[in-house]
Amino acid sequence: MTPSAPTQGSTVAPAAAHFVRGLGLFSATAIVMGSMIGSGIFIVPADMSRTLGSPALLIAAWGVTALMTIIGALSYGELAAMMPKAGGQYVYLRESLGPIWGFLYGWTLFTVIQTGTIAAVGVAFGKFLGVFFPSVSQTHWIIHIGSGNVGLSTANLAAIVIIVLLTFTNTRGIKTGAAVQNVFTSAKALALFAVIAVGLFAKRAVAVATNFGAGWHNFFGGAGLGVQHPVQIGSFLGLGGGAALVSGLTAIAIVQVGSLFSSDAWNNVTFTAGEIQDPKRNLPLSLAIGTGVVLLLYIGCNFVYLSVLPMSAIQTAPQDRVATAVMQAAFGGLGAKLMAAAILVSTFGCVNGMLLAGARVYYAMSQDGLFFKSTGVLDAKTGVPKNSLWMQCAWACLLCLSGQYGNLLDYVIFAVLVFYVLTIAGLFVLRRTQPYAPRPYKAFGYPVLPALYIVMATWICGVLLRYKPQYTWPGLLLVLLGVPVYWVWTRSRQSGSYESSI
Repeated sequence: MTPSAPTQGSTVAPAAAHFVRGLGLFSATAIVMGSMIGSGIFIVPADMSRTLGSPALLIAAWGVTALMTIIGALSYGELAAMMPKAGGQYVYLRESLGPIWGFLYGWTLFTVIQTGTIAAVGVAFGKFLGVFFPSVSQTHWIIHIGSGNVGLSTANLAAIVIIVLLTFTNTRGIKTGAAVQNVFTSAKALALFAVIAVGLFAKRAVAVATNFGAGWHNFFGGAGLGVQHPVQIGSFLGLGGGAALVSGLTAIAIVQVGSLFSSDAWNNVTFTAGEIQDPKRNLPLSLAIGTGVVLLLYIGCNFVYLSVLPMSAIQTAPQDRVATAVMQAAFGGLGAKLMAAAILVSTFGCVNGMLLAGARVYYAMSQDGLFFKSTGVLDAKTGVPKNSLWMQCAWACLLCLSGQYGNLLDYVIFAVLVFYVLTIAGLFVLRRTQPYAPRPYKAFGYPVLPALYIVMATWICGVLLRYKPQYTWPGLLLVLLGVPVYWVWTRSRQSGSYESSI
C-alpha cells in the first residue's frame, strides 16, 4: 500500500539531522596520524637529551612512549568498537565510571587540552611562517596589552586566520574536513620520511663516532640503571626547587612530559566515531595503524638526529629546533627553509584534525545536558555540529591572544595522562559490569597489557608529582575546578533552566 501524500495545510516534521558516515579507514587513520604529528618531534628531543645525557636513554624514552601509546591505542580499540558513538573518550568515561568523570574530561578538553593545543600549534605555524615572511613574528605587535605577551601579534594573527579558515572548512561537511586532513597528513608523513632519508644519506662521521662509536660504547655510555642524572626540580607556588640526582628510570619518566605530549591526541579519532564507516572495524584498525606508523617515524627521526649531530649539538640546538639543525647541516640555509615548510604543513594539518575531532565531544556533552544546548545541534544540510565548531574556534582564538595558554597547556599534561589511566581502568570495569555487551574487537593482551599501561603511567605520574610539580598540581586544580561547574550544570538541568541555555 502506497503512503498517501500529506493533505494541503498539513505539517510534516523535517527529518532530524544526523551524522554522515563519510570517514573511511584511510581518513580515520589520517586523523590519528595528523593529530599526533605537530611540531613536538622537531623540537622536544633537545630538552630530553639535556636531561638524559645519553643516546641510549634518549631512544629508550621514545621507546617507552611508543610502548605506552600503542598499548593505549589497542585498549581504546575495544572501547571504540563497543561504543562507536560521537564523543569517544568522554562516552567511555561516562559509561564506565559515571557522568561526572566524563564531564571532567570534557571540561578540561574544552578549556585547555584541545583548544590550548589548537592555539599553541597555530602560533607555532605563525612562528615558522616568519622564516619566509619576517614581518610575521610574536614580537611584532598589532595590539599589545601591558608589558607581557598578551595581545595581538602578527604571529598570533596568522594562528587566528588559519583556525578560522579551517573551522569554516569543517563546517562545510565531514568529507571536506577529511579531504583536507588526508592531504596534509600524507604530506607531513612524507616530510618525516624525508628527514629519515636525509639521515641515511647525510650522516656525519663526527656524530656517528660520538654517539655510536667505540663498539657502541658511546651509545650506551651513561645508560646504566645505577648512573645518576642531574635534574632541576620544578617548583609549585614557590615551594621546592633546586637540583637532584636521579636514576635512569626516573630520568626517563621525567622527560615523558616531552615525548608523550608529542605523541598525544591519537585518541581524537574516537571523538568522530559517529561519522566513521564500519566503526567497529575501522576504529580499532585506525588506532593501531596510525599510532604504529607515527611512533616508528618518531624513533627513526631520533636515530637520524643522532647520526647527523653529536649529542652536544642536539642539546644546544638553537631554540631547540633539532630537525632544523639537521637539515641545515645537510643542505645549509636551504635546509632550514625546507624544514620550516615541512613544519608549516605539519602544524596546519594538526590544527585541522583537532578542530574536526574536538567539536564532537562538546556535541556529545550537550546531548547529555552538560554543555551549551546550541552545541548539540547538527546542521541540517551538512550533518556537522557547526555551533560546536564555532564555539571551539572562538575560545581557541582567545587563547591565542593570551600569553599564558602555553603554561596552561603544560599544566594539563599530567591531567591528560590521568584521564588515560582512568579510561583504561574503565575497560576493566566494563568487563565486569557489562560482561555480555557486544565486543567486536577485544583489547590485545588483556588483562596484562592494559594493566601494564596503568602501572607505567601511574609511575610516571608519581615521578612528575615529585620532580615536576609545576606540571602536575596546577593541572589537577584545573580538573577539580570542573566539579562545581558540573554541580551547577546538573542543577540547572534538573530545574529546567538548561532548556534556555545558549
